[in-house]
Amino acid sequence: MAGVLFLCAAAVLLLLLAVGGAVPPPPPEEAARMARFVLHNCDWGALATLSAQEGLRGHPFANIFSLSDGPPEPFSGSGVPYLYLTDMEISVKDLEINSNASLTVSLAQTPYCKKHGYDPQNPLCAHIIFCGSIVKVKDSEAGLAKKALFSRHPEMENWPKDHNWFFAKFNITNIWVLDYFGGLKIVTPEEYYSVKP
Repeated sequence: MAGVLFLCAAAVLLLLLAVGGAVPPPPPEEAARMARFVLHNCDWGALATLSAQEGLRGHPFANIFSLSDGPPEPFSGSGVPYLYLTDMEISVKDLEINSNASLTVSLAQTPYCKKHGYDPQNPLCAHIIFCGSIVKVKDSEAGLAKKALFSRHPEMENWPKDHNWFFAKFNITNIWVLDYFGGLKIVTPEEYYSVKP
């Protein structure tokens, strides 16, 4: 019986993928799952730092970074946003002074919103704002970060070695979800990591 249920579930998933092009997002009342879903389906995000650059010191500075929380299979992912960074990058110079940052990801980065006619600012085109800090991953986590990033961004493996690339992660302390009308929803990191995407 369990085998039949598994085959039925797999068939439904394949049908969803074939008809809709992607697995649909969770309902708005499941904010923690929505946060995991959006992050897992985005390959990049806008990372905002406090600038340490001359003339911009102390001002917000947003930049685009490729990211991954794991290989792109549906219903997977660790929920941890991993990044591949170099000290040569302007935002990383900011992070060396102050590691606090915010990271925004949106379903506007996927075909979902365009397919449904949602403007990127429309709350139905869900976006997630994470606050926290960027930290270098420990050696024990580097293999996981490498697999997560290189599975989605294979060209990273060939980026110039003399740039001293390193794996980092976004250490999440606060999460805001905007996925429906009525304002932001707050999700704790504990809620976020306890659900499956």
